[in-house]
Amino acid sequence: MENKVSRWCLISMASIPLVMTLGNSMLIPVLPIFEEKVGISPFQSSIIITSYSVAAIFLIPVAGYLSDRFGRKIIILPSLFLALVGGIIAGFASWKGSDPFFWIIIGRILQGIGAAGATPIILPLVGDLYKDDDTKTSACLGIIETSNTFGKVLSPILGSLFAVFLWFLPFFSISFFSLISIILVFFFIKVPKGEKAEPQPLKQFIHKTKEIFGKEGKWLYPTFLLGAYAMLVLFAVLFFMSDMLEKVHDIKGVKKGFILAIPLFTLCVASFITGKKIKGDTKVMKWVLSISLSMIAASVCFVGFVSDRLVLLLVVTSVLGIAIGSMLPTLDALITEGIEKEERGTITSFYSSSRFIGVAAGPPLMSLLMKNYLNVSYIVSGAIGVVLLLLVLFLVKGKSEEEGSQPA
Repeated sequence: MENKVSRWCLISMASIPLVMTLGNSMLIPVLPIFEEKVGISPFQSSIIITSYSVAAIFLIPVAGYLSDRFGRKIIILPSLFLALVGGIIAGFASWKGSDPFFWIIIGRILQGIGAAGATPIILPLVGDLYKDDDTKTSACLGIIETSNTFGKVLSPILGSLFAVFLWFLPFFSISFFSLISIILVFFFIKVPKGEKAEPQPLKQFIHKTKEIFGKEGKWLYPTFLLGAYAMLVLFAVLFFMSDMLEKVHDIKGVKKGFILAIPLFTLCVASFITGKKIKGDTKVMKWVLSISLSMIAASVCFVGFVSDRLVLLLVVTSVLGIAIGSMLPTLDALITEGIEKEERGTITSFYSSSRFIGVAAGPPLMSLLMKNYLNVSYIVSGAIGVVLLLLVLFLVKGKSEEEGSQPA
């Protein structure tokens, strides 16, 4: 019997990564403003991004386990509420506090906890809703990842626009968007009713997780590395561009937001097209990953060299956006379709943690390296891309390659 998923259910699921992406990426273009208003250094401003991601890294696997045990929606709704509360705390501290940095970080940590309990659970939820239909799963994951990347396109524009009115308004806006997502999830996501499995004891869960990694680790570990690498490069480059546009090109405000959105738009389009085309074929996924990594390795090396020439910088970063945009839905599909339903929440949560590691590491690393080691850091990033390409070619094998057929 075909399991139908309503359009509003799709919109509700897509709203979660959209909101969580806005919650982080929207702040990148206004970090220089935070530095001025709060009196903090570039490294401290990067911690505003990193604190969100670090909180998520450690709690995502816990959320994955809880979602497998108690249900996806039961974990998603309180998590979105925490994101709402975190935005209020950070916004109110910025508005009324004389030294708000500490409370901004507290609010950001709460939002990170919310992200940990909401974003990664969407991947196994899609798998639950579409059961064994790999084509529909891939298409839906493409929509989800496109929502994520569309959030990245909107983020610099909205963040810059809100900051024009009040520099701390982006914090409050995160709470507003979280509230919308809470309403959508509550009313429109209907988790399929089936035979409810007995809750898995923690010891059994740990043993089963070790067993999965022992059996599937050969391709899972490289996939996790790819997720971390893609997000590290993306957020490092965005942080660098935000700084360069103001200090080198004297571009600020909403205009800066639109320029930052250009490479993110190419990322969004590539993500949408890739999600439509891969259709659950693991051989195609492997080729997409290989081509994407080649493009990243070839383009990221030049970011520092062309940073003082705006058009060339946008060309290079747009190529980078296409490559990363092609990778993300492919990795989502590879993970979701390669793991059995009972373990999906757990494994996708580890994958999501790996992505947040990249998000957390990118801005502070770039803040430390861009002064004296800018070009070296980008060349090293390209070399890492080549190493990961070799890992994909030799280690990432889907079921169609191992069994001589496409995955069921």
